[in-house]
Amino acid sequence: MKRRERLDGKQITELQQIIKNNKSDNVEIRRAQAVLLVNNKIDDFTIQSITGFEKKYAFKLKKRYQDKGIVGIATKKKKPRSLLTKGQLQEIKQIIRDKNPNEIKLNADFWTTSILAEYIKKQFNVIYRSKTSYSLIFKKSGFTYHKPEKHYHAQNKDVVDKWKAEVVPQIQEVMNDPNSVVLTEDEMILTTQTTTQKIWLPIGETALVEVLNKRERRCLYGFLNAKTGQEIAFKTLYANSFTTCKLLGKLLKIYPNKKITIIWDNASWHKSEMIKNFLIKHPDKFHLFAFPPYSPEENPQEHVWKAGRSAITHNKFIENIDRATDDFVKHLNSTKFEYKFL
Repeated sequence: MKRRERLDGKQITELQQIIKNNKSDNVEIRRAQAVLLVNNKIDDFTIQSITGFEKKYAFKLKKRYQDKGIVGIATKKKKPRSLLTKGQLQEIKQIIRDKNPNEIKLNADFWTTSILAEYIKKQFNVIYRSKTSYSLIFKKSGFTYHKPEKHYHAQNKDVVDKWKAEVVPQIQEVMNDPNSVVLTEDEMILTTQTTTQKIWLPIGETALVEVLNKRERRCLYGFLNAKTGQEIAFKTLYANSFTTCKLLGKLLKIYPNKKITIIWDNASWHKSEMIKNFLIKHPDKFHLFAFPPYSPEENPQEHVWKAGRSAITHNKFIENIDRATDDFVKHLNSTKFEYKFL
């Protein structure tokens, strides 16, 4: 009888990972242990004591593993049995499409997996073991999983509606003018304080991001061309009237033959005497609109900041604030952001 070769280091590591992985079932773990014990020439009694398998069967497992890999020792996964009938599933999908939880006395404004589980248990006396089953019901109902948008408590809906009725048509008229450029503007602060976002990692692994105690900051001005998606960003030390006037002067050089329409928020330096005096000197070049108060969702530039942070600064150790800000500006000015405006 031909002797089987011993396992190599890669195979041993693979089997050890099966044992450590909390997604492996009990049988798979015992099979992996048996293969390792046989490979290490452990006696029959010890193998059976640890795994419950006779040594002869353990040898078969080792052969299957060497011939087929993990598949050779994996258990056959049974297709989960649906606890709800087709009619019940159809009824549930109709409910979550047509009604919010409050309407069926579940005391919640939005659907979540836990709220859906509560409804199914209450209505059909069925409990799924995994949240995945509830997630699949949402997917089959045409739902997607995402965070709610933030809504500012101080926002006045009547003011927003009035802005959309009175100001938006004026902006749309300018959007159709080939001699005009339309820019949505905003400012943001970039600091050496490390920002983080969720990432996917193998089970049991942790990612560490270095953090700096010293806090430095730089300001960024961003102007998004609503027609082309081209961003024009500037690094500054401050956001104030003087800096704003200086940057408006730069826009005159960038768009010498265009009338410049800017839509921005209600920051005090956007309405200062210095800004008014600057505009008097250039009466035919600028047309300014203000977004309604507490309505950042109307400004596409907010999405540009978010995309920039995700690409450049999230989960990054910022040691040099100027270098990080320069990289941020470079990324924005070399990327098209085709967000729909209005």
